[in-house]
Amino acid sequence: MPVVDMKALRTALAPGQRILGLDLGEKTIGLAISDGTHTVASPVETLKRTKFQADAQALEAIMDARGCAALVLGLPISMDGSEGPRCQSVRQFAANFLARRDVPLAFWDERLSTASVERMLVGEADLSRRRRAQVVDKLAAAYILQGALDASRPA
Repeated sequence: MPVVDMKALRTALAPGQRILGLDLGEKTIGLAISDGTHTVASPVETLKRTKFQADAQALEAIMDARGCAALVLGLPISMDGSEGPRCQSVRQFAANFLARRDVPLAFWDERLSTASVERMLVGEADLSRRRRAQVVDKLAAAYILQGALDASRPA
């Protein structure tokens, strides 16, 4: 299945199927999952990145175990709206994953997602630097997925 927009992604899903959100970093992948009604995104876990095949297998296992039938990947667009090397890396990861598994996949602009989550963890949650490092990626994935769910909600 090709890359689609969020509205098309929602319509491609059967009732109750969930969406897995990914915040792809260089060293980790933050994961979040939607509920069956595509209303709420919840952080799940952070995977340590290894080789693509191992990462893809881990994602497929999580998708199968949690009833996920679609992916939303955060796209790290620059503040000026341009796409740099990190965007190319995310797009390549998506293309490689779609070659393995035919699922609807959408990209979502993740500008400032990690910064917003960090600010919340420091200001509101008052978490230590070490604890923030443990949770920031999965919370950023939830932030990305929640933004995509909110923006594509039917009127």
